[in-house]
Amino acid sequence: MYDFVKRYLKVNDNNRDLYLLLIIGGLYSIGLFLSNTFVNIYLWRQTESFLTIASYHLAIVISKPMTFILAGKITKKIDRVIVLRLGVFFLALFFLTVLILQDKAAYFNVLLGILIGVGYGFYWLAFNVLTFEITEPETRVFFNGVLGCLQSISGMVGPLVSGIIISRFTTEIGYMTIFTLSFILFITAVILSFFLTRRQTDGSYRLMTVFKEVGNNKNWQWILYANFYQGIRDGVFVFVISIWIFITTRSEFSLGIFSLLLNGSSFIVFILLTIYMKDAARKRFIFIGAIVMAFAIWIVITEISFIRLMIYAVVIGISFPILSVPFQSLTYDIIGKAYKAGDLRIEYIVLLEIASNLGSILSIVLFIIGITFFSSLNPIPIMLALFSLSYLIIYLFIGKLMKND
Repeated sequence: MYDFVKRYLKVNDNNRDLYLLLIIGGLYSIGLFLSNTFVNIYLWRQTESFLTIASYHLAIVISKPMTFILAGKITKKIDRVIVLRLGVFFLALFFLTVLILQDKAAYFNVLLGILIGVGYGFYWLAFNVLTFEITEPETRVFFNGVLGCLQSISGMVGPLVSGIIISRFTTEIGYMTIFTLSFILFITAVILSFFLTRRQTDGSYRLMTVFKEVGNNKNWQWILYANFYQGIRDGVFVFVISIWIFITTRSEFSLGIFSLLLNGSSFIVFILLTIYMKDAARKRFIFIGAIVMAFAIWIVITEISFIRLMIYAVVIGISFPILSVPFQSLTYDIIGKAYKAGDLRIEYIVLLEIASNLGSILSIVLFIIGITFFSSLNPIPIMLALFSLSYLIIYLFIGKLMKND
């Protein structure tokens, strides 16, 4: 088997870690897609409260950047592969906790949010640092494209399989089954991480040095602002749409179909971008993706129906990779050219995550205020339309970056 992989994927000692990281990223994706979308529905079934779901996600986006700061400090002292392992461990612990709590999970929504937020923080800090170190400018589009394909396949298969399992069994047994599968996949990812080459960073943790670079490096400033505004939309959309689908259809299987269409569309686009997209066209693609992402929500806020939600899935599935692949590659390139990037790459990635999550914290807090004090006005469609416009602001900052290149 190894000879087959080595022959057709051209695996060697120089790129072995790249493929291992892709496999770990794939296991992470399928583990999350099997269950994480359905955690929102699981909590909704117990309370039917947007406040419960929003509080759960607020706990995630607060604990995640705090963990990033801690993980960055730890990564400066020990092997970042250990930090990756810690992240997957906490994600496995999250699903184990859900299995233990079962129908009491909604009463511990903040605790669950903290657990998965800590897991995200450790995992993504290590994964982003390893991505930066293992890839080069000429391999980043390939890596992000392949990772995007793996995420899309996971997004197609995971929720659909979960929807079928929940539909075939009693609700409680179905949910416990998919949460158990996710737990096993994360344990497998931990085991695979032992085969990654040890990577250590010497030096002190200088987060303030990177923060001060915001005033010295305009490109770094614009990319931080762009990530902040990306976080504004993503913070709320990550749970509202899935709840809308369930409210409309009362079926987890419909959520699986939605994910199949969304991620199936993304899969095709990720492949095309990996093959055909050139660096010179990255900012043009970001502009196209930002426009569609900003206004696609109007498909469903004027009238929520199963058909409209499925059309929305395809539109978002096509437009998201058009924006995300060049945006992520451009972000890493900006970091790569920044002041002492080799020594301070961890600090750059930590600050990037802080910016994105601050955007998510802002949008979720505004969402909670809206549904608490203005519930009679049905504020959710209005807020989604406004939050979507943040993707247009992303391109405004990318435009400034263009002029500054």
